[in-house]
Amino acid sequence: MKISEEQLKKIQAQVKVRSQLVNDIGAVEAQKHELLHALNNVMEKTKETADELEKEYGKININLEDGSYEVVEVEEEKEEVEEK
Repeated sequence: MKISEEQLKKIQAQVKVRSQLVNDIGAVEAQKHELLHALNNVMEKTKETADELEKEYGKININLEDGSYEVVEVEEEKEEVEEK
């Protein structure tokens, strides 16, 4: 017993599309992994640059439009000691 030729072609086409989609998803996931790795590298370099700038200028907020900056006032944390 066999299914009809039309039914066979229909199911073969669906399986082919499904296989291609699974393959494409794998390719997208691999690309996603590469992009996440690249993002991590940029974030690390940005942190290194921020650390260099802080070492040279102290804590500052930089205007990325024109390069001007404002010094950030660092408030020291005050600990309150309760007497019992």
